[in-house]
Amino acid sequence: MITFLQRAVIMGIPLLFGSTGETITEKSGHLNLGIPGVMYMGGICAVIGAFFYENAVGPENIVPFLAILIPLACALLGSLLMGLVYSFFTVTLRANQNVTGLALTTFGVGFGNFFGGSLIKLADADVPSINLTATSSVFKTKLPYDALLNAMSAANAPSWLTAFVRGFCDLFLSYSFLAYAAIIIAFATAYILKRTRVGLHLRAVGENPGTADAAGINVGRYKYVSTCLGSMIAGLGGLYYIMDYAFGVWSNNGFGDRGWLAIALVIFTVWKPNVGIIGSFLFGGLLIIHNYIPGLGVADQELIKALPYVVTVIVLIFVSAREKKESLPPQSLGLSYFREER
Repeated sequence: MITFLQRAVIMGIPLLFGSTGETITEKSGHLNLGIPGVMYMGGICAVIGAFFYENAVGPENIVPFLAILIPLACALLGSLLMGLVYSFFTVTLRANQNVTGLALTTFGVGFGNFFGGSLIKLADADVPSINLTATSSVFKTKLPYDALLNAMSAANAPSWLTAFVRGFCDLFLSYSFLAYAAIIIAFATAYILKRTRVGLHLRAVGENPGTADAAGINVGRYKYVSTCLGSMIAGLGGLYYIMDYAFGVWSNNGFGDRGWLAIALVIFTVWKPNVGIIGSFLFGGLLIIHNYIPGLGVADQELIKALPYVVTVIVLIFVSAREKKESLPPQSLGLSYFREER
């Protein structure tokens, strides 16, 4: 059971990054369907930075600080550029948000596959993938609780107590720093959106940008900042997926549909980032539960993998039927703001 829960958390962390970033963007009234491409871009940019760093100094000579800083900076920069492109088209040029987002996803996936394929050729690997295990091992560093367990064994602690502490540590303390960062970011986002003036202004922009503009709020600035910040957070999901979940192995088209699941998770959690923590772990569990159910055929596994989407549709129907204001999307979501019509 503990192994299953661990894998569910690890699987859910990229979704949590993506859904938190998309929630921030949607709270400004913009629906960014480019999140899958943004996450893909974050992943490939991290791979590019780590690949050239490892090849420059050798895997055995990497400095842990730089091994984290370089891919992290590359992932943030790549996803930031994607957010700026989306903002320029949808905020400045007022282009259709759905079309722009889908184009961004296509571009991000194409960019990643092109440069990923190029790096695979540079690496001259026997298999069509890039293996960055040295950098991944730094990202996967966990809290050193083994010393505590060894001390308990040396002190002849009761076996039930040792088992309890081991289970607690495995379940709550066995993840990399990015996993804890995702949870902290989600809680901080929920607090800022609900309890601060900045969050109030952002929600006002998403609900009625004309009223917010009349109140002196810079609508364009809030839309740009929230979209770019949301993209950077989503890009960390791509970084986590490659460096932690995939053990530093990049293969083209290896992301699957995690970006789309992150968007679905926003709806599932009714635009509440703190609820997204539990939701992402639930989605992560649903994505891998077929591995823990014996006797399933291929068709049965595919049906179970579709459960996150089915659950999202059910939640959407339920929320729409209740028509509870705090559970509904921002009123101006997906609509361009024309100040001249205010």
